[in-house]
Amino acid sequence: RRHARSPPAAPLDDDDLLSEILLRLPPQPSSLPRASLVCKRWRGLVSDPGFFRRFRLRHRRNPPLLGFFDRYGAPFRPALKAPNRVPPERFSLQHDEDEMHSFSHGCRHGLVLISLLKRHQVLVWDPVTGDQHRIPFPPPFDTATALVNAAVLRDAGDVQHFQVVLAVAGTDAEYHTRALACMYSSKTGLWGNLVSTPIPYQANGYRIPTLVYTDDAVLDGDSLYWKLVGNLIGILEFDLKKQTLAVIQVPVDILEGNSLQVMRAEGGGLGLLFVSNSDYTARLWKRKTNRHGVASWELARSIDLGKLLSLEPEEKRPLMILGYAEQNNAVFLWTVIGVLMIQLESLKFKKLFKTMTFSHYHPFESVYSAGACIAGGHDRAELMLNV
Repeated sequence: RRHARSPPAAPLDDDDLLSEILLRLPPQPSSLPRASLVCKRWRGLVSDPGFFRRFRLRHRRNPPLLGFFDRYGAPFRPALKAPNRVPPERFSLQHDEDEMHSFSHGCRHGLVLISLLKRHQVLVWDPVTGDQHRIPFPPPFDTATALVNAAVLRDAGDVQHFQVVLAVAGTDAEYHTRALACMYSSKTGLWGNLVSTPIPYQANGYRIPTLVYTDDAVLDGDSLYWKLVGNLIGILEFDLKKQTLAVIQVPVDILEGNSLQVMRAEGGGLGLLFVSNSDYTARLWKRKTNRHGVASWELARSIDLGKLLSLEPEEKRPLMILGYAEQNNAVFLWTVIGVLMIQLESLKFKKLFKTMTFSHYHPFESVYSAGACIAGGHDRAELMLNV
């Protein structure tokens, strides 16, 4: 006697398969709220906190540029238009009074990193979930007189744990300039070993000792990169896997711009962006290594900013790089006509606002749903369509 087989479930009747389909929605803030309006079943799937964690993880490599934070404490500035615009008050950090003396280092993988100078701590903040972690500086960073720079990141495939790397340049007892670095892991709750490397002297006319500049670090592959300034113009590299430091010198003959930004090169690898006020040109350089292991810099592309931005002669005033979004490969540029965001591959740009105040911007690239949030570490989903 044969029993009739149950007919296979239609694709949209299978919750697991439907979840996989919904995970492939574009990572825009309005995607999940719009999907939640289809029916009660879809709403139940996308409002599940576990689904949202998977959604963030899936789109980690291609997050939208939601906006940016100002280093000097101005409110979050959204970069998208409705229905994807994130209200500034949604990403508002409330400081204690003794935490007001702080210095922000940038954003990465949905996290913001801030030094609490009075407390000698770093604060790791997730604006989407509201989670905050305060970590004491390790020696000798807790007594460093030079400005300490830092970076935050998550391991690939991990949306819970994070790493923090501190970097500083200073003079040792024998008056030799050295760079120091140390890495913290939230998995262990411990700082790793202190690593250091000498910084060579470069006779460039500057009497200022070499410092790790205050620009945001750039992550490419398994390394973090910071700009070095002073009597050596170069790049400090921290290898995350080996936990080693190295100094990459930049040839003097390519230092031909008024504003310099370490960046990801097109197609991967380490790059540099120079913006020149003399000819209104942006030059993108790429570091390449030949089969013998010898590294060199080559000019990858030149961009005529005057032509691209259609600037009149009277509008060709000094330019300044205000920030760089590494995952979207976009640069924030101050011009007399306003602050512009330029995507360096497509060369598409848009004017954000006009200001006569110079600042430094930390682009916030993250997956955020206008209605799905997990507040204070508790699994709580709220759904709304932000239009």
